[in-house]
Amino acid sequence: MGNAPLNQPAARDLSLEWPAALYDTLKAADVRHMSYVPDAGHTTLINLLDDDPDVTTNVLTTEEEGIAIATGAWLGGMRSVVLMQSSGVGNCINMLSLPVQSRTPLLMLVTMRGEWNEFNPWQVPMGRATQTCLEAIGVTVLRAETGRDVVEMTEQAATMAYDADGQIAVLIAQRLLGKKKW
Repeated sequence: MGNAPLNQPAARDLSLEWPAALYDTLKAADVRHMSYVPDAGHTTLINLLDDDPDVTTNVLTTEEEGIAIATGAWLGGMRSVVLMQSSGVGNCINMLSLPVQSRTPLLMLVTMRGEWNEFNPWQVPMGRATQTCLEAIGVTVLRAETGRDVVEMTEQAATMAYDADGQIAVLIAQRLLGKKKW
């Protein structure tokens, strides 16, 4: 931090601190609502948003509820983000027609499974199909491979969603998250 210019915060090492930088990005985009299914890949971000008194959070019983809740939040004047794993995308396909057809802003952050170092064969089919399924229903997909990618792409995705009424998913590569531990 000693090398940062006066009155400028030191640059973060986004390879290690990307969840905190992602939280800052969502706050800068005025996201005040988060829906999520608990997921180890999103734990740090979930905790940061859940601890923020200016953010309303709710745990979902199924990912498709998050799509409807995000639409309702927008109609109520609040920007929302939905956090899920790639396996949950399959649960959302029918519900995604709501924001796509109504052109309601939607921002989803999706941690990938079924790829890098996956141990659970049940995760592989939906991991392979996630991007294709989202694009087929009309959602724009950005894929992040590094911590810097996640932060930069989420910043752009927020602009595309909230300023251009887009439905955007940022896929967070499993390689970035590491192997699931059970």
